[in-house]
Amino acid sequence: MDEHFVWVTTRRVKPGTLEDFERAWRPTAHPDGMRQAFAYWSEDGQEVTGVSFWDSRQACDSWRESDAEKDRREAMAPYVVEEREGYFRGRELVIPSGGSS
Repeated sequence: MDEHFVWVTTRRVKPGTLEDFERAWRPTAHPDGMRQAFAYWSEDGQEVTGVSFWDSRQACDSWRESDAEKDRREAMAPYVVEEREGYFRGRELVIPSGGSS
């Protein structure tokens, strides 16, 4: 199975600011080495989790240290109450097919 390099960031945003946060959150360019990215929102719209898949940790670190990412984080800052982030390695889980007799 292929191993993935994943960056996960969860941010709690100020009530009523989700739309503004989302505009600031979207990168202006596709980061080099990013394979995929997903965003998940809590039902109350106050917590957002971003999950991005990278070619390598070095590719992710390079993006995180870039001027574009620094600008993006500055744009998000007025809306963020709390932030947690981490780097993970993992692989897809094999889910057994149903149906036994």
